[in-house]
Formats: sequence, structure tokens, C-alpha cells
Amino acid sequence: MIVRSVHDLTDTERDVKTPNWRSKRIILAQEGVGFSVHETTLEPGTVNDFWYANHVEAVFVIEGDGELLDKETGETHVLAPGSLYLLDGNERHQLRPKTRMRTVCVFNPPVTGREVHDENGVYPLLTTEGEAR
Repeated sequence: MIVRSVHDLTDTERDVKTPNWRSKRIILAQEGVGFSVHETTLEPGTVNDFWYANHVEAVFVIEGDGELLDKETGETHVLAPGSLYLLDGNERHQLRPKTRMRTVCVFNPPVTGREVHDENGVYPLLTTEGEAR
């Protein structure tokens, strides 16, 4: 059994910060459960382009408001507390928070915590040993 609080992850190697967002990695690949779980907070007024070409991601909004743009279809979705979106087709997308947004994200396959978005917003597919697949 694993029991963790996001508060215990603050300023550890599991707390990844950028100017636009902060992600606390609660469960990672090293836990060996087949998915990873993150609490991600996005700053208002930012534009965030992502494309998880190697992962399926589910995002549940627990605080804040914003918009999700499907960059493949041009369709825009309003996000608010209680909204969930699932990127089951590896869609290129853009998040535009209107207020600070706090989300819970689940990735499959799990991330290791060492991934960095490339110029296309893609995470490489890393193994727990650190090698790209």
C-alpha cells in the first residue's frame, strides 16, 4: 500500500516547476502499477501546447476554469471543476487557463518523472531504467 500527500512532495524531485505549470508526481513508473498520477496546477493567462504522442492522459479539473483546444480539429471545450478530458488518440492540444487550474492527471504508460517536453510538447517514452523506448 502507498499513502502520500501532495504536501509532502513540495520541493522534492517529484515537484516539477515551469513558469506556466507545476506538477507534483504522486505515483510514477517506479511504483510499478502501470500508470502515473500527478497533481498539476496551471497558471492563469498561460498558453500550454502539449502532445502526448507516447502516452494516454486523463485530466480531471478540480479547481479553476479554462479552455481546451483540440489542435487537430480546432474544437474548443470549456473546462471547469468536475470536467474530465481523455486524450485517448494522442491528440495535440492546447490548455488556456483563465484562472489558476488545479488538475489530477493520469498517464499510461506511466512517466518516470525525468521526462521533459520537447519542442512539440511531447514526452519521450522512458523506461524506469532511464532509456528511451
